[in-house]
Amino acid sequence: MARVFNFCAGPAVMPEEALLEAQRQLFDFNGSGMSIMEMSHRGKEYDAVHTEAIANLRQLMAVPDEYSILLLQGGASGQFAMVPMNLLRPGETADFVNSGAWASKAIKEAKIVGAVNVIANTGKDIPTRLPAVADLKPTPGAAYLHITSNETIAGTQWKSFPKTGAPLIADMSSDILSRPFDVKDFGLFYAGAQKNLGPSGLAVVVIRKDLIERCPETVPMFLRYKTHAEENSLYNTPPTFGIYMLMLSTRWLLKMGGIAGIARQNEAKAAKIYAAIDGSGGYYRGTAVPEFRSNMNVTWRLPDEAREEKFIKEASAKGLKGLKGHRSVGGIRASIYNAFPPAGIDALVAIMKDFQAANG
Repeated sequence: MARVFNFCAGPAVMPEEALLEAQRQLFDFNGSGMSIMEMSHRGKEYDAVHTEAIANLRQLMAVPDEYSILLLQGGASGQFAMVPMNLLRPGETADFVNSGAWASKAIKEAKIVGAVNVIANTGKDIPTRLPAVADLKPTPGAAYLHITSNETIAGTQWKSFPKTGAPLIADMSSDILSRPFDVKDFGLFYAGAQKNLGPSGLAVVVIRKDLIERCPETVPMFLRYKTHAEENSLYNTPPTFGIYMLMLSTRWLLKMGGIAGIARQNEAKAAKIYAAIDGSGGYYRGTAVPEFRSNMNVTWRLPDEAREEKFIKEASAKGLKGLKGHRSVGGIRASIYNAFPPAGIDALVAIMKDFQAANG
């Protein structure tokens, strides 16, 4: 069976090279007589995988020595709770920007732990947008400022990050490793793996080491960043297969020229779809303000829902899968993460033009 063009938002497309290597090694990993899923996480075979995965991440993002890289379970949703549990101490306030569905979930979790101040809220704005950095009014002495770097559902992305006195925390689940940024601008950032890193269930956390010490003693041991940092993310059995796929995916990304190389490809891919939207004479309508359009999740509408459903059905029949927008907003969404092939972009643009001609 031929591979389809997978526009799903997550779990999402992975590098074919990584999938084929995993397939080749699945039954007998490196001549060990075992699958990577069967062997001890304390053994030398798995240790090499674990070590390379972390080393690849450190190299790709130029992570300084004063930061720890943690490989944890629970995806980004687990981090919505772990961040405030570790960094928001009694009597302190955490600042948040509510930019949409995922930011609002992080806010909801943080409110369970302590005081939260939403310093900007564009979550309900149509067309979708992000606040201007200059409009943010941070709380004096805030424990941290939390943002969502890319809103998967809304199709919006921060193009520059705010500079504040408080540590900047970011949920980078849907655009990590997709573009260059300076790690030193952040106190902590995290990402669920199932968009640009590997399969679901794994979260990557990069945290400045001094922040690890902020955790109150009342937090359970398993939920402390310090616990996992001290044990090199081996405090308990880690999600070994997910980390193996992370290793293969980051190995592929290094071959692609690292973040700088993939960013050029990502920009070109997104630009082709946005050009098709903007050049349609209003038939296709982008749902995000142009200056905040995401390069990972391109969202748009057609003249009516009936034609949207027809477009999705016809595209699916031609091997373009996962284009239906999130159930909360409808419309069309093309998630085009690092591993999404440029050929799929050309196929989508061609279908968009043909569909408009036949259904305008």
